[in-house]
Amino acid sequence: MASYHMTIAGLERDLPLCPLNENLSIGAFVIFGDCELTEACARELLKKAPEFDYIITAESKGIPIAYEMARQIKAPKWMLARKGVKLYMKDVIGVEVRSITTDHVQKLYIDGEDAKLMKGKRILIVDDVISTGESLSAIEELVNKAGGNIVGKMAILAEGDAQKREDIIYLEKLPLFHADGSVVE
Repeated sequence: MASYHMTIAGLERDLPLCPLNENLSIGAFVIFGDCELTEACARELLKKAPEFDYIITAESKGIPIAYEMARQIKAPKWMLARKGVKLYMKDVIGVEVRSITTDHVQKLYIDGEDAKLMKGKRILIVDDVISTGESLSAIEELVNKAGGNIVGKMAILAEGDAQKREDIIYLEKLPLFHADGSVVE
């Protein structure tokens, strides 16, 4: 399988190239299980982060980075936008989202207790990769519905057109790829 070699937070990694369709592939960035990379990325993102009260991320690939960022600053809590409503969740707030890596509309939900905590607080949105920005927009909508103040939007990688956005903070650029593995310019 073809891969794309890059340095992220000072660490070298090979990202497998995965086809989205017959013309376009993406570099699959999977932070799950890579403790060294998770710790390094959290440390570097925190250096660039604005002041915040809470971190929120979407289930699931943002979980390790949000947790590690919160752990490194000894935050007592961080928040998770879930893909499904759980039995323990009350007064749930939900929104719809379509992501580049899924083939159907998903929903994201936050618990009413988290929403209460967010009200009037400085919220930092964190994710592993920002590409189309659809997941990011959904989290923004959730935070706004909860009455939180978004102070920053961060990701480890900005993919494709997301690299041109001035409203996000990220560590590295991740290009898109043609079917043959060459970089889309």
